[in-house]
Amino acid sequence: MLRLLCVTAHPDDEAGAFGGTLLLYASRGVATHVICLTAGEAASNRGQARSNDELSAMRRAEFAESCAILKVTRGEVLSYPDRGLYCAEPFPAARELALRVRQIRPQVMITFGPEGSFTGHPDHGMAGIFASLAFHWAARTDIFLPRDGEPVYRPQKLYYVTGTFSLPDREPVSLPPTTTVIDVAEFVEAKIAAFRAHRSQGPLSPRFERLVRGHIAEERYHLAASATPQSCTHETDLFAGVADDD
Repeated sequence: MLRLLCVTAHPDDEAGAFGGTLLLYASRGVATHVICLTAGEAASNRGQARSNDELSAMRRAEFAESCAILKVTRGEVLSYPDRGLYCAEPFPAARELALRVRQIRPQVMITFGPEGSFTGHPDHGMAGIFASLAFHWAARTDIFLPRDGEPVYRPQKLYYVTGTFSLPDREPVSLPPTTTVIDVAEFVEAKIAAFRAHRSQGPLSPRFERLVRGHIAEERYHLAASATPQSCTHETDLFAGVADDD
């Protein structure tokens, strides 16, 4: 079976940045997995939550609902500090993700670039850095030894989400160039529905919906690493050239 692993920073990233892609590959029979590093407990939009713990529980439930709409095979929210990923020790975080990579055995991984994608959010950038280290380290035995039942595993391709615009009211970002364009037009409404499932973040929905309906019938990626050395070519499929390794 083909497997796709998406690594994000906050609940709602899976819908906002990657929702169309997750739906597309689920429709093609690909097993899709999402690992979210934080529960988003430091968000400015807090719904009816009276504490960080209440918001964390609320956002975990919203994440599960969104993943169901996106037909994600398995979603997981870890417990790294929201708005604090830049303070997290990189080795333990990358190690935890690398162990997940060995367990899930994805041929393809998608995440943010170190710039933090459209929003430039530091947590997005750090999630991408940790995921990138995990992509490379999961195949190695000289950084940390495999555990019993978790043999080394080498994913075949790593992508960063990118685009042709940035948000003018955010910090400046330098987006990686597009190598891969995924047509997600038929999944736009489901992607919006998944984002709406994050009801605590309701104030963000109108702007998100305008952007998606007005500009984004595609999701763009940058091929950041490949197990098979290659020159960059234009792709329309993240799994182009990927072999089923089972």
